[in-house]
Amino acid sequence: MGFEILCEIRDIETIATGRSVYIKRHLERVYGKGHWRKMKGITTVRLANGTICEAEIHWFEAHGIGRKDFKIKRLI
Repeated sequence: MGFEILCEIRDIETIATGRSVYIKRHLERVYGKGHWRKMKGITTVRLANGTICEAEIHWFEAHGIGRKDFKIKRLI
């Protein structure tokens, strides 16, 4: 993954749902069918080099499947 989430994710927002989730086919093949949503939020992360900082992260989630494929979009 390249980073570790250290605290609870806050300021969570939905970016896309339904057909707007552009990799829905991939997510369903890998994790299973569900109502997939692309989400974003702010949290504290530890990077691979040991640095601790605030970051905006994006991920996909579906009810019953959970949060998958976290990415850091920018450091704050």
